[in-house]
Amino acid sequence: MKSHREPEGWGALQPPPGYYSSDGRPPDAMQRALILDWAVNQRIASGWRVESRSETQVVMVRGRPPNHVLHAVLTALTCFLWGAVWLVLGVTSKVERVALTVDAMGDIVTVHGPGRATV
Repeated sequence: MKSHREPEGWGALQPPPGYYSSDGRPPDAMQRALILDWAVNQRIASGWRVESRSETQVVMVRGRPPNHVLHAVLTALTCFLWGAVWLVLGVTSKVERVALTVDAMGDIVTVHGPGRATV
């Protein structure tokens, strides 16, 4: 699987100006939803997909685990020759998860979830 790199500064992912009120008030529920939508769209553009979503949080995932049933059948049909391919795919495939949460002040909080560590 091709290695994915995120742009620099994604740890502090914040929307551009204009998503916040001009008088310094905390954003209302509609503005927070727009801020979260903006952050989700940024991740989708780089290959992530939405796994679950609530009003203030989105869990996104990138990568897919290997289909172990298919590889087990192929390994049996090829007299265990396909097992080497299955082993390489199992070791190199990555599934990454991230939770994006918008807090009461409109800041995006990113928490990396379970999955293999990225290089």
